Amino acid sequence: MSQTSLTYPWFVRKDLDGFFGLMIDNMIQLILIVSLCRELIHLPDPYIFGRILPGAAMSILVGNFFYSWQARQLARETGREDVTALPYGINTVSLFAYVFFIMLPIYQETKDPIWAWKVGLVACFLNGAIEIVGAFIAETVRRMTPRAALLSALAGIAITFISMDFTFRIYAQPMIALLPLILILLSYFSHQRFPLGLPGGLVAILIGTGLAWGLGAMAGKPWNLGFVLTRPAWAGDSLWEAIWHPAFLNYLSVILPMGIFNVVGSLQNIESAEAAGDRYRTFPSLMANGIGSVAASLFGSSFPTTIYIGHPGWKRLGARSGYSALNGIFITFLCLTGTIQTVLHFIPLEAGIGILLYIGIIIVAQSFQETPKEHAPAVALGLFPALAAWGLLMVESGLKAAGKSLFEVGLAPFTQSLAIHGMISLERGFIFTSTILAAIGVFLIERQFFRAAFWSLAAAFFATTGIIHAYDLTPGGITTRFGLFAAPEFAISYVLLFVLFFAVGWWERR
Repeated sequence: MSQTSLTYPWFVRKDLDGFFGLMIDNMIQLILIVSLCRELIHLPDPYIFGRILPGAAMSILVGNFFYSWQARQLARETGREDVTALPYGINTVSLFAYVFFIMLPIYQETKDPIWAWKVGLVACFLNGAIEIVGAFIAETVRRMTPRAALLSALAGIAITFISMDFTFRIYAQPMIALLPLILILLSYFSHQRFPLGLPGGLVAILIGTGLAWGLGAMAGKPWNLGFVLTRPAWAGDSLWEAIWHPAFLNYLSVILPMGIFNVVGSLQNIESAEAAGDRYRTFPSLMANGIGSVAASLFGSSFPTTIYIGHPGWKRLGARSGYSALNGIFITFLCLTGTIQTVLHFIPLEAGIGILLYIGIIIVAQSFQETPKEHAPAVALGLFPALAAWGLLMVESGLKAAGKSLFEVGLAPFTQSLAIHGMISLERGFIFTSTILAAIGVFLIERQFFRAAFWSLAAAFFATTGIIHAYDLTPGGITTRFGLFAAPEFAISYVLLFVLFFAVGWWERR
C-alpha cells in the first residue's frame, strides 16, 4: 500500500484495550507518588496535587502525543496499518530510587519536605539531561549489542518487578482479580470474541469492578467527588535554588546511575519494539524522552518519565496510536482536576492488573521467540541479575514489615542461609550486568571470543568505577559506591575473563 493511499485511523477498537492497560499502569505510579510523598516525605497536599501531579501531567500528555504522532509517521513511511506507539509514562524504578535514596534521607536529616521536593526537581532535571546526551550515542550502542542481551534484561524485569508483583496481588484477592485475569487470557490467548464486540480489557475491568462492589470490598472507603482545577506552575526557581546547594552533590551517586539506567532501559524498549515489528529511530525517541523529564522538573514534578516496557504486549492486544493519546488525555485530566482518588474509590486496581500481568508474560516470551534459537541460554543467563534485585527487595520488604532495616540487622545473620553479599553485588547496576552477561553468552555461543573479551573489559570498567557491584550499607539503605576501584574484586575478575577470552580467540585464530 502506498504512503498516499494509506488510511491510518486515529483510533481503533483495540486501542481501548491498550488504553485500559496503560492507564492502570500510569495510575499505579500516581498512587505511589501520592502515598509515598504523603506518608514518608510528609509533603503537603498543595505540593503533591498542585505542583508534582500537574508537572507530571505536562510530561505525560506531550510525551504520549509525540509517540502517538511518531507511530502515525512510521505507518505512513512503511505503508502499514498495524504500527503501535511506544508506551510512555513515569518510571517505577526511578520513582522508588528518588523517594527512598534522595527525598527521604533529605527529609530525615532536615525535617523539611519542601527542600526534599526541590532536590527531587534537580534529580529529575539531570536525569532528563542525561537522556538527552545519551540520545546522541545510543544508536551506536544499540548496533554493538546483541538483541538477546537487550531483550534478556527486559525479560528479567518483566518476570520480577512486573509479573511477580501483580501475580501476588491477584492471588491476594482471588474473588475479585482471578476472573478478570482469566477473561484477559481468554481474550488474548484464545482470541475469543465477547458479546457486542466489547474489548477484553474493558470486559475484565467491568466484571472486576462489579465483583469488588458486590462482595463489599469497596465498602467503607471515603467517597470524595472533589474537583479542583489546577494548572501547571513554573518551578524553575526552586530547581535553580537547589542545584547550587553543596548538599546536592551527595546524591549524584543515585542520580547518575538512574539516568544511565533510563537511557539503557529506553534503548532496550526500542529494540523490543523493533523485534515486534515496529522499527523506530533511536535518536528522536530518546530525545523526546529526555525533554519530557526536563519539562516535568521545570513544572514541579520530581519523577522522570521514560519509554515504557511492554510495547510487544500492547501490539499483541491490537492497540495502534490512539491508546497512547487517549492515555495522555485521561491521566492529564486526573492530575489537573484532583479526581484520581475518586477513580480509585470506584475502580479497584485488582480489576485491571491482569492486563499488566499479560504484558509481562508477552515480554518474557518475546525475549526467547525473537532471538535466534541457539541464543536462548544467553537470554536465560541475563535473567539472574534481575532475580537478585527482586530477591533483595523481598528481603528488605520483610525486614521493613518487622520494623527493622538491613543496616540495623547487618549482613551477618544472612551469610549462613543466603549469600547476601553476592545478592547485593549482583543487584547494584543489575540492568547493566544483565546486558553484559547475556552479550558474553551470545558471543561464546557464536565462538566470537574477541567480542566476548571486549564485553568483559567493559564489565571491568563498570566495576572499577562503581556502576555495577559496588555498594555501601547505610542507615538510609543500600547506596552505590562510586570511585576508583570501587569494586576491585569484580574488576580483577572481569580482567581475568578478558585475558582468558582473548587467549582462546588468539589460539583459535592460529
